[in-house]
Amino acid sequence: MKIKSAQFIVSNSEVKKCPRTRLPEYAFIGRSNVGKSSLINMLTNRKGLAKTSGRPGKTQLINHFLINENWHLVDLPGYGYARVSKKEKKTFQRFITDYFEQREQMISAFVLVDCRHEPQKIDMEFMEYLGEKEIPFSIIFTKADKEKPKSLERKIEHYKKIMLEGVWWEFPNYFVSSATNGEGQEEILNYIEDINGNLKLG
Repeated sequence: MKIKSAQFIVSNSEVKKCPRTRLPEYAFIGRSNVGKSSLINMLTNRKGLAKTSGRPGKTQLINHFLINENWHLVDLPGYGYARVSKKEKKTFQRFITDYFEQREQMISAFVLVDCRHEPQKIDMEFMEYLGEKEIPFSIIFTKADKEKPKSLERKIEHYKKIMLEGVWWEFPNYFVSSATNGEGQEEILNYIEDINGNLKLG
């Protein structure tokens, strides 16, 4: 897929205020310091599309971006950000779950995981929630440029082992990415394009 156009549409904290179109949506979510904004900018080839910040947790709303005028990329707030209040966390949690459970246009989620770290409880719990609700998702391992290939391979295999020892029968679909060198861009966009193509056939 070639990205010909990408534009910001709306930010809000209520699902009912999301765009009233039938266009398919793909939601990107992860812990607050996982490099989500940088990944979105890399995928769309637009440096300033999603706001990046040295302060994790900058995304605090549901952000819709219209891509190629035929699908929405949805940037969701990061979860597990320690420097926001408990009340704010509850608010984020509420509209994140409202989005996933009520938004019919949401076709698939991408859960971003920093490839350098051990599997985090908060990521595991969130993916279990998606699984329980039968919400389709893929994992994107971010910051791949910060690991040597063999080390990266070992860490992903370890991640698989941990998930399969838990509640999962099979490891979810996954991608390896780097916002720095563009790794994963083509694979992720082609995956979305394939799904959109199948939706049009249906």
